[in-house]
Amino acid sequence: MTRRCIILLGGSFDPVHIGHVELGKYFCKLFKTNELRLIPAGNPWQKPLLKATPEQRIDMLRLAFEPLDLSVTVDTQEIDRPGATYTIDTLKTIRKEVGNDTPLVFIMGADQLLRLDTWHNWRQLFTLTHIAVSARPGLSNSLTLIPKSIADEFSKRFAEPDRIKSSPYGLTYLARDVQVNASATEIRTALQNDQSPVTLVPEQVLKYIKENNLYKN
Repeated sequence: MTRRCIILLGGSFDPVHIGHVELGKYFCKLFKTNELRLIPAGNPWQKPLLKATPEQRIDMLRLAFEPLDLSVTVDTQEIDRPGATYTIDTLKTIRKEVGNDTPLVFIMGADQLLRLDTWHNWRQLFTLTHIAVSARPGLSNSLTLIPKSIADEFSKRFAEPDRIKSSPYGLTYLARDVQVNASATEIRTALQNDQSPVTLVPEQVLKYIKENNLYKN
């Protein structure tokens, strides 16, 4: 029997864009699983206030990921949790839900990896999940751009997908052949300037944004 493995993709999703969708598809294929859990942020302590409402961000997530041939869950615990939200608390909740033996793979971008040592109890993340990072130009073949404490922790845990999928947590993976070339900030700026970012946002999400007059100011 194939071992269960859950891909975790968190973010503000303000709005969700093509890059998020491609990350979800890529890592589900890489780890040979169809379980993808999306975790929209509530009040991320390191980011300014979000533009769309929680309900709108959830709606856009469902529109973006619904067409995929994957088992997609939108986990709203960070939205439901009062006050600042920390990834460590979210992972503890998920780990308690799925048990100690199910592999969890938390996806992050290169920019997040560069700041990982500012996350609350960041070293404890490895006791709950694997971490897979989508590289960017300059980070693909080297960790020299990353703070030493992060690079040391990350590099000693490097593993191939099959090994990661056969253990529940504690390993890392750097994906060199997937890069996100879209940003929510870029999309919001385009919309504010009455431009239509058709190549950056799934068609059904862009339609929702326009129908709900989002990101106009």
